[in-house]
Amino acid sequence: MAWVYLLLAGLFEVIWAIGLKYTEGFTRLWPTVGTVTAMVISIVLLAMAVKTLPIGTAYAIWTGIGAVGAVALGIVLFGDPATLPRLLCVALIVVGIVGLKLTAT
Repeated sequence: MAWVYLLLAGLFEVIWAIGLKYTEGFTRLWPTVGTVTAMVISIVLLAMAVKTLPIGTAYAIWTGIGAVGAVALGIVLFGDPATLPRLLCVALIVVGIVGLKLTAT
């Protein structure tokens, strides 16, 4: 169940990372409420996951999911550059996430 918590925590990290853009510096009420809510949910789920998963593994995977998701949605929603070097770097993050999952105890 810890891996499910970690996956969900990572997805909520993507939500709050993208939500930051919509808060306009925390000046818009409802995007701010949604973003802060996603932050809290993400942290709570991460805390539940690290009850049984190694902290280094869980934290790296959590931030990796957030980074990959934020880059992908930044490209789709905001027109962020999708250059080959950026995509290769994202691929390296994915390889790291998979490697950590496969070598976790």
